[in-house]
Amino acid sequence: MSSITFYNQIQFVEDKQEFSRFPTKAGRRSLSRSISQSSTDSYSSAASYTDSSDDETSPRDKTQLNSKGTSDFCVKNIKQAEFGRREIEIAEQDMSALISLRKRAQGEKPLAGAKIVGCTHITAQTAVLIETLVALGAQCRWTACNIYSTQNEVAAALSEIGVAVFAWKGESEDDFWWCIDKCVNMEGWQPNMILDDGGDLTHWVYKKYPNVFKKIRGIVEESVTGVHRLYQLSKAGKLCVPAMNVNDSVTKQKFDNLYCCRESILDGLKRTTDVMFGGKQVVVCGYGEVGKGCTAALKAMGSIVYVTEIDPICALQACMDGFRVVKLNEVIRQVDVIITCTGNKNVVTRDQLDRMKNGSIVCNMGHSNTEIDVASLRTPELTWERVRSQVDHVIWPDGKRVILLAEGRLLNLSCSTVPTFVLSITATTQALALIELYNAPEGRYKQDVYLLPKKMDEYVASLHLPTFDAHLTELSDEQAKYLGLNKNGPFKPNYYRYNHPSKIPLNDTQISDLCTIYLQWIPTATAYMFSLVQSS
Repeated sequence: MSSITFYNQIQFVEDKQEFSRFPTKAGRRSLSRSISQSSTDSYSSAASYTDSSDDETSPRDKTQLNSKGTSDFCVKNIKQAEFGRREIEIAEQDMSALISLRKRAQGEKPLAGAKIVGCTHITAQTAVLIETLVALGAQCRWTACNIYSTQNEVAAALSEIGVAVFAWKGESEDDFWWCIDKCVNMEGWQPNMILDDGGDLTHWVYKKYPNVFKKIRGIVEESVTGVHRLYQLSKAGKLCVPAMNVNDSVTKQKFDNLYCCRESILDGLKRTTDVMFGGKQVVVCGYGEVGKGCTAALKAMGSIVYVTEIDPICALQACMDGFRVVKLNEVIRQVDVIITCTGNKNVVTRDQLDRMKNGSIVCNMGHSNTEIDVASLRTPELTWERVRSQVDHVIWPDGKRVILLAEGRLLNLSCSTVPTFVLSITATTQALALIELYNAPEGRYKQDVYLLPKKMDEYVASLHLPTFDAHLTELSDEQAKYLGLNKNGPFKPNYYRYNHPSKIPLNDTQISDLCTIYLQWIPTATAYMFSLVQSS
């Protein structure tokens, strides 16, 4: 049975229009951001076996061989592969859906001939994804999207089985870009697929090896930061291959972003600061899916939670959920904890940090490390004191201390761990997106950014339901006809966002159509609305 037959069986695409094409919208961050601002969001386990290693020698200065005698990798210590293998085996136990996909498709090898270069967080959960891609026929070369994210023993385990991994925890910025270059620039090997998290790999290829894109069939991107950069490239007419926006898939937004953060925010704060949450005043900057998860967890622990927002829809949601929506400057002197999760830059500025009270905690749960203006704290009048791994006290001349976690990078996976099950959902979505792009017939996708189809989201969700012994109700023929649905799905239209506001950019035609509808059906209300806006 061919790999295309496999896709038809799980019904990735029942109609080409299922894959909604969304033209570009300028992101909030420039593609030309400086190297010092990029690539440092975290995904690493605090329980890494290598945290206490006394070996300060750079892996770049070592010559290491795996048991097969190959040296096409660069990790902290290849001898820790056995420990990493145990971590991967533990992760597999809670990633049954991804393992199920591996078993169903490995006989057909739908990724045979695929040469995937990846830049993601290298953890045990990511290793399960990488090994699934290999089982489906792909060759993989991998690096970390974050200088603090790698579980060294897992990187060693992957290198031991022949995956070319270039990553270790605690890389310098120079090491980071060197590792990306080693993955891409390999004599006799050229990638034809990219799996990125943050857009740094894609950016590097465009900058250094643009000819590589002549053979690239597609890019799969999972972060808000990377998606913004792809939309920027597309708008500028520089995106020369199709790209899949995994970040805005329902299975990523509603599960990874929401439920993962709801559980991991407390873990990260507890491990680093031992803080008691009851009665603490906490401000969460941003009320998207990540912010919703963080606020729910903190509220349940008895914290007094404030929210800052730029979007009136998200702000109204926060109000209806019982949170007070404020400007950060209104509460900056009284709050005990600030958590950023916007994906923007300079959400917390030096002026605001100057006004925070002694002992307050500042951390980031967004993908990028630009939300807190950490660079402004590296000045002669301030003293940095490392008190434990990923925990710094920044000391002002008057003795005031602000506790900065993970140097402003992603808290939960810099300083703790995240639920494996949630990562299984995202990893399964990534695997299916790679399969679809790699096997798509010529002409299905143009040089633009695409959303995953609703059918694929539903398929990923269905693979995870057996874990909970959940049983779906089936529509009768009469019910399906009444609702105008196919009994096998999709069950929701593409614009249905499962109770969170869509952040997908609309194209000019869609915007024009919406304006036409408003002008035709509610001219009086529309005129009144504009008059209010102009008078405010």
